Amino acid sequence: MKFNFKIQQYQTDAVDAVVRVFNGQRFHDRTTYIRDLGKVKLNKNASGQDIYEGEQISNMTDDDYDLTSDTGYKNEIIELSDDQILRNIHTIQSENNIKLSPSLVKDFGRCSLDIEMETGTGKTYVYIKTMFELNKKYGWSKFIVVVPSIAIREGVKKSFEITAEHFMEHYGKKARFFIYNSSNLNQIDNYSSSSGINVMIINTQAFARSFSEVKDGKKGNKEQLIINSKRDEFASRRPIDVIAANRPIIILDEPQKMGGNVTQEAMKTFNPLFSLNYSATHAKHHNLVYVLDALDAFNKKLVKKIEVKGFEVKNFRGTDSYLFLEQIVLSKNKPPRAKIELEIAYNKSINRETRTLDVGDDLYRESNEMEQYKGYTVSDIDAEGKVTFTNGVAIHVGEIMGDISEKDMRRIQIRETILSHFEKEESLYNKGIKCLSLFFIDEVAKYRRYDEDGNEILGEYGVMFEQEYQSVLNDYITMFDTPYQKYLKSMCMDASVVHRGYFSIDKKSGRSIDSPTKRNSEFSDDISAYDLILKNKERLLSFDEPTRFIFSHSALREGWDNPNVFQICTLKHSDSQTTKRQEVGRGLRLCVNQFGNRMDVQSCGSMVHDINKLTVVASDSYKNFVTDLQKDIKTVLYDRPTTASSEYFKGKYVKVDGEPALIDERTAKSIEFYLIQNGYVDEDSKVTDKYRSDLANNNLAKLPDKLIPMADGIHGLVQAVYDDSVLAEMFTDGHKTKVTENKLNDNFYKKEFQTLWNEINHKYAYMVDFDSDELISKAVSAIDSRLYVSELQYTTTVGQQKAQMNEYEVERGDSFTKEKTKTKTLKHAATSSVKYDLVGKVAEGTKLTRKSAAAILRSIDKLYMFKFNPEEFISKVVKIINEEKATTIVEHISYNTIDGKYDDNIFTAEKNSQSFDKAFVAKKAIQDYVFTDGYAEESTEKRFAKSLDIADEVCVYAKLPKAFHIPTPVGNYSPDWAIAFKEGSVKHIYFIAETKGTMDSIELRGIEKAKTDCAKVLYNKLSTSKVRYDVVNCYEKLLDIVNKD
Repeated sequence: MKFNFKIQQYQTDAVDAVVRVFNGQRFHDRTTYIRDLGKVKLNKNASGQDIYEGEQISNMTDDDYDLTSDTGYKNEIIELSDDQILRNIHTIQSENNIKLSPSLVKDFGRCSLDIEMETGTGKTYVYIKTMFELNKKYGWSKFIVVVPSIAIREGVKKSFEITAEHFMEHYGKKARFFIYNSSNLNQIDNYSSSSGINVMIINTQAFARSFSEVKDGKKGNKEQLIINSKRDEFASRRPIDVIAANRPIIILDEPQKMGGNVTQEAMKTFNPLFSLNYSATHAKHHNLVYVLDALDAFNKKLVKKIEVKGFEVKNFRGTDSYLFLEQIVLSKNKPPRAKIELEIAYNKSINRETRTLDVGDDLYRESNEMEQYKGYTVSDIDAEGKVTFTNGVAIHVGEIMGDISEKDMRRIQIRETILSHFEKEESLYNKGIKCLSLFFIDEVAKYRRYDEDGNEILGEYGVMFEQEYQSVLNDYITMFDTPYQKYLKSMCMDASVVHRGYFSIDKKSGRSIDSPTKRNSEFSDDISAYDLILKNKERLLSFDEPTRFIFSHSALREGWDNPNVFQICTLKHSDSQTTKRQEVGRGLRLCVNQFGNRMDVQSCGSMVHDINKLTVVASDSYKNFVTDLQKDIKTVLYDRPTTASSEYFKGKYVKVDGEPALIDERTAKSIEFYLIQNGYVDEDSKVTDKYRSDLANNNLAKLPDKLIPMADGIHGLVQAVYDDSVLAEMFTDGHKTKVTENKLNDNFYKKEFQTLWNEINHKYAYMVDFDSDELISKAVSAIDSRLYVSELQYTTTVGQQKAQMNEYEVERGDSFTKEKTKTKTLKHAATSSVKYDLVGKVAEGTKLTRKSAAAILRSIDKLYMFKFNPEEFISKVVKIINEEKATTIVEHISYNTIDGKYDDNIFTAEKNSQSFDKAFVAKKAIQDYVFTDGYAEESTEKRFAKSLDIADEVCVYAKLPKAFHIPTPVGNYSPDWAIAFKEGSVKHIYFIAETKGTMDSIELRGIEKAKTDCAKVLYNKLSTSKVRYDVVNCYEKLLDIVNKD
């Protein structure tokens, strides 16, 4: 498989923030200089021809450079003044609601820009794309990526390799990249003499040697000496001088790890044009132009949701009674049962074993009459996760009672990791997603040892794993012949092949060894170990590879960023160097399926966090782990406001039709009044739980008409206001009781539901029969009225400081009066060399024929805007055409029934293990538990389900699965509910309903509305059945509809 990449708005915004800093800079293609060739010694080849010493690297075989030529290509200088650059930065900061920088920071080159992006959101992709955009707009082509470690260096190289095809498709060229290697200095000459995009990747250890060491004649490492000294093999030149002549743009990946004075001084010797700093946790701050912090990433569903399984050891009244409450088991026809590990006495040993117990079971008898369990009879089992005994002792899921050794704790962690893996795996498998679990250990010998003959044998953790894996596997193997069961039985039965170790290898013995760490660091520089991890990255994602559980040394942690890691277990004590944030960081990326497609909001919709859930199996309690993790995150969150007052909104920018719009004082007061009026802020202007609940339920009060164009931006600003409860929503307790089975009950077989199911259990094909001229006409009109593509402009402003200022004005940058401004359009902006198939791109994005796409483009008045920004033009035109298409098709669509029906098991095929506290225990539904969308305690769907369950008129109902859908020209559509009313209680007794938090059609997005409109056509106009369909927001609305003629 290979990874597929797509354009994502948040990444585009991060790129644009950097590119726009230099608005006003002219485009310069191929700025040349005379290269220093040094004292070059010529040799003769067999034919007597002159050749130069050295080899060209494999990925630089084009003929646009010549080592015998003294022509080099460097980055053109920045023509803008410091004031112009700072004004551009202020404009970007204002539009991105970032505090204005008081001055231009110039640590390396003309400016130093910060881009803050949460781990797992694709910062490497972003800075590679930024290189292409800077080249396209301004002609700059020489870049250096500086990284703090071998692990990150190898990961960056891998990113260049797997994105090359993607960027070739969008920009028509490839970036030439290489890792700096002091034994192959000819790469630097190739770098200098090539006119294309060239990238050198270098880790700080290769150049960061202090000048005092040089002066005093102290030896550094070999690479540090070579880059800073004249080399015979490099024509008596210093490599650093040859690099510096290119005036490269420096990109620092994780700059907080490169903050030492030696490293900082050494980077100046590269003679950078400017520097870009990419990190989730900036230690030193420069000119910040883009922020996507941990909270933003979670709220936008760009990273996995985190589930924590913690363990708490409790000693009650000094007893030696060992107990571990593993889980509460729910079943259809029995009360909750408790799965408890306890000690059991046998003739020759005392073993710890797991038993599933009911109320009334006596642990004294279960343990074969061990004295320590006298009085431990189960008196109550709470489905929420608590067991109480007759002696008054209570234990919660995840708690361990009695003294346990570290070995006991590690076994429990391994077992719980395996359990979490199996809980998720079937559902993920059915979606084409490989589930991986990752264990970090601090001693290889605990996983893998060697006998006297040098043969590999399992260590302590390896033995534990295979024992616990076999035990859990036996519980999951069934007699059914489902695709997942076939997978388990064909690939996963042998415990020895499902786990694998990734460790450093000793070069002499060939044995796995503990990874050596760098001085003053917890990470290793073992390139061979990282190479193995990265080489197998794609293979581990395939179902053909049996490895599902991975053991690796904790010092190699930086090398792991596999997106399909769903469980992380650290089998070592957390030390002071390892923060909780670092522990979870390796598993935050959204997963991919077998086709390499990212399972994000675009692919999964509201299910994204049901699918993407990272379980961290901790060695301490849930409370302690989450508290520490929240502290870690809180310290690195961007400086967020804590109140939503009019002063907060004033001066902020929001997007209206894609363009930034300023919120003035009057608008700010209108927003504040709206929030107060609807109970969305309290008397201290703090955002209330009511706002967050309505937001989660898609049930926010409608904004005043004049504010509706700003709606997305306004609510985005409100959501940016911080309080501690917001962080709490990022985590869930992995020990909460889960519903693993939700079978069909007797309600499914009732006559009323079977009649309804037979009416709707059909498959359909649609046909849209409309005159393409109609769509072309509507699209042309919409494009000409709504399309705006921004031209590059720059503004010069003359002003002076006010006599008096307040703190809000200083923060907004309003402490100067603007006396005179002049805005100019950049006439000599970059003319891209990329050849766009404009008609093809529009046809592809809209699913229209090339003929129709060409007709639209030929007829619009705003075609000239294409040259302003081709990519923006294409994306906006495609969006407008699709919106017009969505409204047009509904008027002309028709459906035909085709062969095929859904099997009854469609209702139970989804094997998601969902928390019991998210379930609604139903009486009238066709399954015992109803799971509704949304994370709010009382979401629109949950309230609706409760209303259905107690309504006299309702006979039976079902939450329809996502696999039940009707096709529409804008994608498959799955309605929410199927409801059968009691005959005679309403006029329309069979109903399909869609629940939405809002009934305002303006607020339903175009594509979403088109899908529901297609369903109305199918069920209400074309179908001959008795079934009716509509969108409702509550049961009262449904009753109103079913009683209408």
